[in-house]
Amino acid sequence: MFVRQLLALTSISFVILRTVSGQNAPPAQSVEKSNSGPASTAASPAQPQVTFNSVYVEGPYIALTFDDGPAPTLTPKLLDLLAAHHMKATFFVVGQNAADHPDILKRAVREGHEIANHSWSHPNLGKMSDEAVRKELQKTDDAIVAAIGKRPTLMRPPYGSITARQKHWIHEEFGYRIIIWDVDPLDWKRPGPSVVTSRILKETHPGSIVLAHDIHPPTLEAMPSTFDQLDRKGFKSVTVTELLAMAKPPPPKPKPTVTPRAIAAPVASPGAVSTPPATASTPGG
Repeated sequence: MFVRQLLALTSISFVILRTVSGQNAPPAQSVEKSNSGPASTAASPAQPQVTFNSVYVEGPYIALTFDDGPAPTLTPKLLDLLAAHHMKATFFVVGQNAADHPDILKRAVREGHEIANHSWSHPNLGKMSDEAVRKELQKTDDAIVAAIGKRPTLMRPPYGSITARQKHWIHEEFGYRIIIWDVDPLDWKRPGPSVVTSRILKETHPGSIVLAHDIHPPTLEAMPSTFDQLDRKGFKSVTVTELLAMAKPPPPKPKPTVTPRAIAAPVASPGAVSTPPATASTPGG
């Protein structure tokens, strides 16, 4: 009897001791989520596109572009041809030439064409310091403003040479969109007028930006046939700025069709006797 009472008292004391200990224990620590996992997939605002080789358009529109002028005799002849074909073009002018022939720029703008920056002296911008590039672009910008009364909004680096970092700060500082090309007839190598025409017609598609030069006589010789055949194909040439304004997201590519795999014939178990099918002989073979 005494032993039972002693065991009961011991059990009660143990329960009381656990309760008191639990009340004085520190609260459990909360577990924070680690920041070392995958980054958030929330989309950041899309950056505007700065560089263009071509665009997707719904219609037969292209942009004819001519570099390195204006040339005192060739560029006016080109303007005559463009007017006869009701085509618009964009002229990426070298600043030195623009300063020497402002009246040609004025005529081009008056007839609906666009003037853009192609540097002052046609150097390789990709190999130059920022300050040297800045001077090349600013002097040309000033010459264009002096000739036509407004700033250009497009530039093309000579030889297409420009770094990704240069594109960024040039766009930030000047507001230019960088225009390259997707059709290059290599007319500066003077392969002959018919070759220039053939290359342009072969490579041009809706949304193309076509490169040529208005300082080479063979290029001018190629343009009447080139313009005639572009007309026959239904192409309509607009300024680069107009072409960019028409740009639309390209349609999604169709998903490839899945062809059901052929079911293989059952393999005979070892030891089975297979009877070859009868075959008919083929004449001559």
